[in-house]
Amino acid sequence: VQLQASGGGLVQAGGSLRLSCAASGSTFSRYIMAWFRQAPGKEREFVGYINSGGSRTSYADSVKGRFTISRDNAENTVYLQMNTLKPEDTAVYYCAARRSVVFSTNEGGYDYWGQGTQVTVSS
Repeated sequence: VQLQASGGGLVQAGGSLRLSCAASGSTFSRYIMAWFRQAPGKEREFVGYINSGGSRTSYADSVKGRFTISRDNAENTVYLQMNTLKPEDTAVYYCAARRSVVFSTNEGGYDYWGQGTQVTVSS
């Protein structure tokens, strides 16, 4: 599976962005998909994930209520809708795929990664 993230950019605090992650291959619908982010000088951290069918999601406390993950298996794409953005959301955002039915918040549990897209939130 190859993943291509897009949609990042510069936005003012309180604004919104939607990131997309397009996947190649015919088995996309079998993967748990997740978003991680890495801020300058910090370790990569879990943002949220969605199950293969799109019926279940889970989020880090820092983004809960502001971010929403969805997927379109027909289009092999997963989305991250980010609302009420804060300067501390500034990071490179990565999508990742996991070949399992068991969720994981650990980046080591993911098999495929996109290249990352930069999100910058100005105050």
